[in-house]
Amino acid sequence: MSKTILAYGEAMVEFNQRIDAPRQFLQGYGGDTSNFAIAAARQGAASAYLSAVGDDHFGQDLLALWQREEVDVRHVAIAPGGSTGIYFVTHDAAGHHFHYRRAGSAASAYQAKALPLEAIAAAGALHLSGISLAISESACEAGLAAMAHARASGVTTSLDTNLRLRLWPLERARARMEEAFRLCDICLPSWEDVSLLTGLEDRDAIVDRLLSYGVKLVAFKLGKEGCYVATSDQRRMVAPYPVDSLDATGAGDCFGGAFMAELMAGRDAFAAARYANVAAALSTTGYGAVEPIPRRAQVEAVLAKTSG
Repeated sequence: MSKTILAYGEAMVEFNQRIDAPRQFLQGYGGDTSNFAIAAARQGAASAYLSAVGDDHFGQDLLALWQREEVDVRHVAIAPGGSTGIYFVTHDAAGHHFHYRRAGSAASAYQAKALPLEAIAAAGALHLSGISLAISESACEAGLAAMAHARASGVTTSLDTNLRLRLWPLERARARMEEAFRLCDICLPSWEDVSLLTGLEDRDAIVDRLLSYGVKLVAFKLGKEGCYVATSDQRRMVAPYPVDSLDATGAGDCFGGAFMAELMAGRDAFAAARYANVAAALSTTGYGAVEPIPRRAQVEAVLAKTSG
């Protein structure tokens, strides 16, 4: 059995607007690192979550979700009197838009002294995102401390850029994310995020910058164009899997979870990216961040059809 992929960040309850009935919202679940953990678990990886939720109805909903999805919740704290974040997704001709109610959440109050250091050192990989670091100063310090401890323990660290300028100003984001890049083995950037963070517009220049920080593997998510996978000695585009997309919420998180699950199972980076491209594409054929995430059998069925 592969070692655990441990994800750190904030999970929230989602209310996603129905396109066919705009005044109605479907309840679901979100939070980028939670989506990531569930995606990894649905591909068969040992997956665990590190966070805090409030002792409210929404916190209990999230705990029940992770237990159903076989995501280990031993390191999710329940904050007495704390609240769990929620968000709304609306849709229009320009795409999907997020509206958050997360200020003062239990996850944003997380502190480095609460980190389960033994569990981090025993993991196969530790995953964070830009949002994990942006939700508060204490959560940022905890996330960077977790990455440093993982690095010192020989644990692979992965980082999704996920830049949200509503949560922190660009200059602060650049400074703290550079710290994270320097502690990162595997980087999963998206174009808009990483071009803003680096100030660069050329894809290879961005990859060069990330590798200069000590990143060993970059899987550059390019949406409908596919994925650009780069190491110190190889760079290659991995083709997308075309689908009729309904809702792209959480597709990048699904890619990350599937990609890391494949790497932890011993696949090479290019095969892992091909698998993750299919998983992410399939996740856009339904509504919400979690419900449409495919399971391994669905992804393998597509790969079997397209490999002939």
